[in-house]
Amino acid sequence: MGALRRQGIIILTYVLTASELTCLFMQFSILPYLSRTLGLDSVAFGYLQTTFGVLQLLGGPVFGRFADQCGAQAALSLSFVAASALYLLLVASCIPSLPGVFLLFASRLPTALMHTLPAAQMVITDLTAPAERPAALGRLGLCFGVGIILGSLLGGTLSTTYGIQCPAIVALVVTLLGAVLSFTCVPATTKEAGVQSAHQGGTKASVFDLKAITRLLLLPSVLPVFLVKVISGLPLGLFLVMFSIISMDFFQLEAAQAGYLMSFFGVLQMVIQGVVIGRLSTRFPEEVLLRSSVLIFAVVGLGMALMSNVLHFCFLMPGLVFSLCTLNVVTDSMLTKAVSASDTGTMLGLAASVHPLTRTIGPTLGGLLYSSYGVSIFGQVQLAVNLLVLLVLWRKPLSQKKGKAQ
Repeated sequence: MGALRRQGIIILTYVLTASELTCLFMQFSILPYLSRTLGLDSVAFGYLQTTFGVLQLLGGPVFGRFADQCGAQAALSLSFVAASALYLLLVASCIPSLPGVFLLFASRLPTALMHTLPAAQMVITDLTAPAERPAALGRLGLCFGVGIILGSLLGGTLSTTYGIQCPAIVALVVTLLGAVLSFTCVPATTKEAGVQSAHQGGTKASVFDLKAITRLLLLPSVLPVFLVKVISGLPLGLFLVMFSIISMDFFQLEAAQAGYLMSFFGVLQMVIQGVVIGRLSTRFPEEVLLRSSVLIFAVVGLGMALMSNVLHFCFLMPGLVFSLCTLNVVTDSMLTKAVSASDTGTMLGLAASVHPLTRTIGPTLGGLLYSSYGVSIFGQVQLAVNLLVLLVLWRKPLSQKKGKAQ
């Protein structure tokens, strides 16, 4: 594959990712209002969100193995087809003559196969050299920021102007177009010819082979990095899961003001993950960046424990976003380097399951912490956990040996 061809595929992957994430955040922006229109209370809405998290958690590693075995074209196409099914069911749930609540819960089922971001990460990983990988993966943050800003803006505007079903209809059209582009423009595989032939020459394990997935996770060069990714980011994940409640009760924000704050978050993520991390990755080793993110997590946690209003949180947000983006990009890069090229999709699928794990346990655990101890507990836990992680990293640096799966 020539350099020009590689660059074109990478650019298309960025465009497809940004469009899918825009549709996803459009859906997030209308989902609370749609559920209220259908008569769901807060408890039922919590069940709906938990269903989404559980299905994404279970589907991530399996989707990763599917991507490794069937290639980038099949993986991206499947993800967009699953997204189209979700939005079709959402549109149907808005029709009065149909069982809306049943269709709303049924719309969560395709999310088990909606993993465009891990599929895009696999394509970027396959088509970039290891030294260029952190910067290339970091630029996916631009796609995420575009998704947050455009998705939230379009979701609110379209639903207010044309009805609550309009964002779902637009998302359905966009994801169908994404499926067509994925099938026609993305190559069947983005892995090197030698890697692909070796993969096909061996015994082809099942996509649902849990032993193969577990074997990768337990590699000495994988498990420590994965644990740092999960443990260090969990306290902030709990805070973000509860953020909508915190913004109303603690910060006393109106809906529009909360939207501005999320847009600020999206802009920061675009700048930091799309520009800053790429430059830092060329100057500093990945383990140095990882330790820095954990240290700044701890400092931000101290600030969160002491904050009393939204202005304080705005001052903390650049450090918070930098830590979060650096942790995600660096650990994803380190994990893909720790396994063979034929297993990068599975590894990225495992890495992508961290966020659904937080969304699954977050509403219950975060709600319990918030109701019992207030907002400051999130900062205190983040400070304590990340100081402990930093101490472990300082005393036992992560091994830089390859230790790849054969």
